Amino acid sequence: MELRDIEIFLTLAQELHFGRTAERLRISQARVSQVIKKQERRIGADLFERTSRTVSLTPVGNTLRGELQQAYDLIHGGLARAGEAANGLSGNLRLGVMGALGHEMRPVIDAFRALHPHCDVDIVEYHFSDPFDLLRTGHCDLQLMWLPVCEPDLSVGPTVLTEGRVLAVASGSELAQQPQVSMEDLGGLTVLDSGRKVPDYWEEAMIPKHTPAGRRIPRGPAARTFHEILALIADGQIVSPLNAHVRQYYTPPGITFVPIDDAPLTQWALVWPSAAENPRLRAFVNSARDHGTRAVGEGAR
Repeated sequence: MELRDIEIFLTLAQELHFGRTAERLRISQARVSQVIKKQERRIGADLFERTSRTVSLTPVGNTLRGELQQAYDLIHGGLARAGEAANGLSGNLRLGVMGALGHEMRPVIDAFRALHPHCDVDIVEYHFSDPFDLLRTGHCDLQLMWLPVCEPDLSVGPTVLTEGRVLAVASGSELAQQPQVSMEDLGGLTVLDSGRKVPDYWEEAMIPKHTPAGRRIPRGPAARTFHEILALIADGQIVSPLNAHVRQYYTPPGITFVPIDDAPLTQWALVWPSAAENPRLRAFVNSARDHGTRAVGEGAR
């Protein structure tokens, strides 16, 4: 089956109308009918049910559509990537970040733009409560995420940023008066419930279930966004370990950020769907790798 014949079949499977298919592909309606009949003869079964008023896929046609669509997308993706490699990179890359960290990525973005002036980077915000959805639905090309990320369908690139952590507490609490706290101090305190879409290992890296000595850290109310977390903290319902950049970018009333002196450094790395890698994405990852790892707050503009 030729690529053009596949395109005709897939378009008819979408439009379910011979006339609209012909108009969309700028061919004759007779050509559409001829191609479909040829495919049906080759397969030995009808692909479409036709009446004087409607066109619909048969079960065989529906199965064929699913398999051919995947192959067609792979072929066109390969051709597009080859064209980019031959003609230079262009187009937009969608980078997912949490909150203010888009600002911290400015040096990497600027370096990428300087090397590839026909490319640009769009910043898209994602929420910790559903960390992988935008990557897997194609709404982001890659994301800046804290490590570890252990997902079989995702690739992990260079670490771009590092930073310490603070404990966010209600300003009227005893902890707010401390110059610093330790991870052991979390024992018996209530922290947020990140929700069912957050893998246990990824949550554990930021908000462990037990202190280093094994004391339990209870879960409390659920929160979906960063600002929902802040509201719960200010109300005294929870405390929460957060990344230290919040002290630079946020001054919420009723909340105090206390340094956690023994928390591990957060490592922020680039993550992307392995199956969606392309020359533009690789070029951005290479720019980030060349730029190196830096502490949050150093060199951001």
